[in-house]
Amino acid sequence: MQTLVAEGKARLGALVGFISLIWLSEVVDQLLLGGSLDRLGIRPREASWLWGIVLAPFLHGGFAHLIANTAPLFVLGWLVILRQSLDFFLVTAIVTLLGGLGVWLFARPGTIHVGASGVVFGYLGYLLVRAWRERSPTAVILALVAGFLYGGALWGVLPTRSGISWEGHLFGFAGGGVAARFLTGKKVTPLPPLAAARLR
Repeated sequence: MQTLVAEGKARLGALVGFISLIWLSEVVDQLLLGGSLDRLGIRPREASWLWGIVLAPFLHGGFAHLIANTAPLFVLGWLVILRQSLDFFLVTAIVTLLGGLGVWLFARPGTIHVGASGVVFGYLGYLLVRAWRERSPTAVILALVAGFLYGGALWGVLPTRSGISWEGHLFGFAGGGVAARFLTGKKVTPLPPLAAARLR
């Protein structure tokens, strides 16, 4: 029991630490640098700004933007890290790199993309695709919770609102699906009830 509690605290600490780092970046940017760090985000097809792929999740267009991302980042991040800490770090890295690369390759030129919403959509994509591939009770329950809470946000992958990086949402979600594909392994198909009974 004590081991489980300790593991839970460690995972919560990792998640809170990640979100705190994002908040720290925005506090420094807004209070000390006048929002100038936003120019370091993803600039599509500008080779000299490739490193914006890594920096973009830590940059936001103001506190309102950051606040809007914080709750889903925490909730979905917790659903990802709940099973295994390593999954959280790997999914975050894969989503950041693949999702950011997708934005860099395909987003509109002359734009700058910042924010952790791509990571949020990546977590959602990971949870949903993992449940579809794995089909274990735990994966399905986590996916149902994620879908119930944030399934409506999937409309964000479409260009329905100006000033919103729908490309970041789309490629972040796709990056989460890719992460699930590689981290889940082979799809688990439940045994028919009769076959399962015979194995008992």
